[in-house]
Amino acid sequence: MVIIDPPQETLKLLRQALNTNDPADEESMEILAYVASLASSLASTQNFDSSAWIDILSPYLSEIFSCGSLKEGLVCDEAIENFRALSEKAALADLDDESDEEDDFGGEELCNIRFSLAYGGKILLHQTKLRLRRGHRYALVGQNGAGKTTLMNAINNGKLEGWPFHLRTQYVDSGSNVDPVYEARNVLQELLSTGKSEEECIAMLNQLKFTEVMRNGTIGELSGGWQMKLRLAKAVLVDADILLLDEPTNHLDHGTVDWLTEYLCKLTDTTVICVSHDTPFMEKICTDVIHYEKRAVWGPHRRLVHYRGKMSAFVEKQPQAKHYFELATTDLKFIFPDPGRLEGIRTSTQKFLEMDNVDFRYPGADKNTLTGVNLKMSLSSRVAVLGANGAGKTTLIKMLVGETQPSNPGQCKLYIHHNLRVAYVSQHAFFHVEQHLEEAPVHYIQWRFKNGYDKEKINSEAYRITPEEQQLIDDFGLEAIWSRRVRAGKLEYEVKKKNVPEKDNKYYTKDELLSMGFERLLKQTDEKIAAKEAGLDLRPVTVTEIQRHLDDFGLSQEFGTYGKIRGLSGGQKVKLVLAAAMWNCPHLLVLDEPTNYLDREALGALSSALNEWGGSVLMISHSKEFYSSVCKEEWLVGDGKVVVTGLSAEREMKAVAKKKTYEKEIEGEELLDKVGGNVNSNGDKYKDAATNFWGKALSKKEARAYEKAKKKGDVKRMREILEIPMGKVMPGFDELGDGKN
Repeated sequence: MVIIDPPQETLKLLRQALNTNDPADEESMEILAYVASLASSLASTQNFDSSAWIDILSPYLSEIFSCGSLKEGLVCDEAIENFRALSEKAALADLDDESDEEDDFGGEELCNIRFSLAYGGKILLHQTKLRLRRGHRYALVGQNGAGKTTLMNAINNGKLEGWPFHLRTQYVDSGSNVDPVYEARNVLQELLSTGKSEEECIAMLNQLKFTEVMRNGTIGELSGGWQMKLRLAKAVLVDADILLLDEPTNHLDHGTVDWLTEYLCKLTDTTVICVSHDTPFMEKICTDVIHYEKRAVWGPHRRLVHYRGKMSAFVEKQPQAKHYFELATTDLKFIFPDPGRLEGIRTSTQKFLEMDNVDFRYPGADKNTLTGVNLKMSLSSRVAVLGANGAGKTTLIKMLVGETQPSNPGQCKLYIHHNLRVAYVSQHAFFHVEQHLEEAPVHYIQWRFKNGYDKEKINSEAYRITPEEQQLIDDFGLEAIWSRRVRAGKLEYEVKKKNVPEKDNKYYTKDELLSMGFERLLKQTDEKIAAKEAGLDLRPVTVTEIQRHLDDFGLSQEFGTYGKIRGLSGGQKVKLVLAAAMWNCPHLLVLDEPTNYLDREALGALSSALNEWGGSVLMISHSKEFYSSVCKEEWLVGDGKVVVTGLSAEREMKAVAKKKTYEKEIEGEELLDKVGGNVNSNGDKYKDAATNFWGKALSKKEARAYEKAKKKGDVKRMREILEIPMGKVMPGFDELGDGKN
């Protein structure tokens, strides 16, 4: 009689490994049952170490071998190893029907390994199998954040357990990370680093239509599309066993995508692993699909599953993956804040931006990049900016958002509404986020908007006051610009000069101040006033408020509050950049290649959100499927001209004034009841302060000192911190008096 009741499937595998039916005697049957139970425990913890199985099981199975119950010639350790291999295969649910073992176009096996992969404290893949063959082109498919780029980096660096180190890999990254050292390199020298001759390198650059000027310049001088072409050119020149491509179609025009497709499809000795959200491109190039999957029998972690055939064949086998072909969303939803009121704009078709006969030429250039541009935009505008790489699309965008100025100012018209709020998500938007890699996304947004305006924008190159302008400000004796008004259709700014009483403040028109050389100062002033119009000075920058905002962009608390930016995938960083850009409730959202890092589901959510949103949209994109779902108007940039086709339909007017409500802070008797004790009454008597008497934001140190003085009721110290002149009362802070008493 067998007392132990082992898992029958495990017992069946043990008999298979021993090549026997039940032994004749009851004692041997009891031993097999016990061994099967031990093996089941090892498999449940996914411990498949050969030495552990032999150490634990051999003392019991050796009894059966010694009594001659099994077939002669079978060694105990050999039988245990067979049993372990069968148990591992069953526990890890390897799918023989999905293997390419019998594939006629099998090719040389490059690797056949099992490994686990983690990033930080998060397990991305657990005890998964990866088998690659020479000449195959694998589409690596999975949701944003699944760990595709992490896996590619691990392969490139040989960091996977059991990886064959003799294989030569070449990694083409997505270009999301801005590296100043890399961008300072010479274009031709970058290709010469592959070891190829100068003639071969120049021939490759000529094939991709690099000009001599581009060839002899630095990488940083190239646009995003040309930089991607350079990375691809370098990869082609390297004779790699495995080519790793991470979003290779990012920033590329259609002609270059066609070249890349043709090149990859001709490869017979190189294996390709490609990550791309460009499904039509993947359908053309791939011979196999490696999919990140999560199944109940595997527990909480994902594994890689191999499918033979193209993307369409994969979707036939896994219908739930059809979203890779559809620009639609299931559960994911983005919610954009409605733009606030724009002074003087009463309908969605009333223009807030106009360009008439505008030229632009880069300093030192021989000819214009853009000539005779005529455009206008309203809140109904939904515009796609199209053109080849280097045609001037990004140049046009920078003029529209006020980062650059026309080169023929007296002969053209450029009108941009003075209170227009613009959210600009550029090709290199990651650069700013990646200055805060060790911070959580909520803390990044706190840092950026804690002063009631966009600190990152104010500190950017386009807004930062130059030493020359600062010298002009000092020479003029300008202390600060206090306010702005519209008189007779012209903008006027109230200027406070040093050592001049405030009652003698004088108003200057915008043209007068620009003629004095105060361009960046005016841009900063207009940006801060526009932020105040959006209510940023009132909006709390608490963790709760910011996380609620991040939730609207699909970045959950796990990543938004408790994670670090370093741990975010490319798609999650896009969500963070988009959420940060939308914090100030913009009227115009500018997207430069938004499809580069978002998966299909996220793109579907973005498309739906843009179509629901009440602001204006301007985007650069090479994905017709995406931009045509949002934009009905197209601006074609080429040969220095901009040609407008199509027409944006009139939309519902949503840019209206709305009362903003935020959660009330607990105070007074309610606070006393909550904390169950006393609170310092002086903390409620005096107001909080974010700026001093002169409008300058308090530093962290000053804010802490002010808070301490406020709790103590130290009026003198508070006035010192706020720099309130003797005899003056700071507006809104009457309780601090004039300092004379």
